[in-house]
Amino acid sequence: MPLTLWLSLAAICAMGAMSPGPSLALVLRHTLGGGRLFGVIAAIFHTLGVGFYALLTVWGLGALIAGFPMLFQLITWCGAAYLAWLGFQALRAGNAGALHPAAMATSRGQAAKEGVLVALGNPKLILFFVALLSQFVTPDMNALAKGIIVLTAMVIDGGWYVLVAVVLSHSRILPWLQKNAHWINRITGVLLIALALRVVAGPLV
Repeated sequence: MPLTLWLSLAAICAMGAMSPGPSLALVLRHTLGGGRLFGVIAAIFHTLGVGFYALLTVWGLGALIAGFPMLFQLITWCGAAYLAWLGFQALRAGNAGALHPAAMATSRGQAAKEGVLVALGNPKLILFFVALLSQFVTPDMNALAKGIIVLTAMVIDGGWYVLVAVVLSHSRILPWLQKNAHWINRITGVLLIALALRVVAGPLV
């Protein structure tokens, strides 16, 4: 793969990873609930979900969805339902307030599970890989070039969210976030539900 083409791929992946959304809310919640390690676990397992979609894309997910639009619609609606559920869960935790730390409690298994599910259940991520990454795949592309595409998406996504978890868990930042956790939960809950409604209303652009 030419360097200029790879740089374009890396830039697109970076913009996708840095855009605010449910992935950021996920890492934030688990960092608040369990500290740096839990946030990093959520970030790493989120990366596995990202890698799965990137791998499907280079294997021809774009052609599959183009041929079976009802399947794509079903995946999108299921993703919207899961995002809405996460939003309601965040709002419920927000009502408890920061005076009840148990409302923010998490575990390594929960962080890992939700990391994968948020990636796999995010219809914006599906559209991102199908619409953008598929443009870098050609019929004559060899396995090494396809592997570079998948690894690039995973490394950039994982690196960004691990960095987010490390920064949020800084000794001066995390106490302030925990003090205001109820507001953060309410804001992220509203954003997740709004994203779910946007998906139901029509395709994300």
